[in-house]
Amino acid sequence: MVDTLPDPTPRDGEALVKTLACGICGSDLHALKHADKMVEAARETGAPFSLDVTRDVVMGHEFCAEVVDYGPNTNGPASPGERVVSMPLLFRDGRIEGVGYSNEVPGGYGELMTLSAALVLPVPNGLATEHAALTEPMAVGVHAVAKARLEPADAPLVIGCGPVGLAVIAALKLKGAEPIVAADFSPMRRALAARMGAHVVIDPAERPTVEAWREVAGMRPAVIFECVGVPGLLRQAMRDAPIGGRVVVAGVCMEDDVIKPMVGINKELSVQFVLGYTPDEFAQTLQEIAAGRIDVAPLVTGKVGVEGVAGAFDALAKPDAHAKILVEPWRA
Repeated sequence: MVDTLPDPTPRDGEALVKTLACGICGSDLHALKHADKMVEAARETGAPFSLDVTRDVVMGHEFCAEVVDYGPNTNGPASPGERVVSMPLLFRDGRIEGVGYSNEVPGGYGELMTLSAALVLPVPNGLATEHAALTEPMAVGVHAVAKARLEPADAPLVIGCGPVGLAVIAALKLKGAEPIVAADFSPMRRALAARMGAHVVIDPAERPTVEAWREVAGMRPAVIFECVGVPGLLRQAMRDAPIGGRVVVAGVCMEDDVIKPMVGINKELSVQFVLGYTPDEFAQTLQEIAAGRIDVAPLVTGKVGVEGVAGAFDALAKPDAHAKILVEPWRA
């Protein structure tokens, strides 16, 4: 739904920014249908996250914006008119508001946002706005690879080449890991995986994924990145993993799932769940994109204004249609 809301007002420690570009995340698609499960999981884990699913939310947390002003007694690292990115968090009234998942502060699908001034990062000169907007999703991949604690002999396997899997592939390439093997049913996503740095791409419909991985990896230790996030994938990854393998769960599964602990016990598997990124990883990702060491250009496959968001959500549900669609609220 497109609506007009009052302009947000920055408080002490906050920046008022104008959205220039904001990516549509797979988590946004999940939230549209499963926001109640997100709230339930946050409550069960004690996460500082609150959302009333019966109230309106302005989504959008992958953004590049222009500084408009600062709140009282506040300075920031960028002057009005300069472009910035930020972790999508706002510290207010002793709480953490998730920008894009908050009833109190708007996200990047709207024209204006308030951000914590301490978290904004100036966009390096020469970096395209649409590429800077992908700092947030690419930082997810950088964090997942960091949490994997790769050793020189490890051979990674990426299951799922949607935006999360592609970010992981880019981070693995940045790390110098090889061979990077990636699997997806979608021809378009397999092609993108190769462009992002995968050495071998596999269609699971044609051959078993781990069998194809073993052909190039041999007896090297396996690090499997599960980047799909649907019920059954974790169980499958554990079933197929070689003895002593590691499974990194980067896909966000919104449903209850079932695994067989004895499979993990018998193989002595390690399973690592990952979420988000650290401030240092976010800043590092921006610099890697600006330096061209993470090439995000192939990922931008569409742009829409606010009126086109609903159609973009429908398009992103088809894996062969798009990788990343950017919302440009100023676009007519």
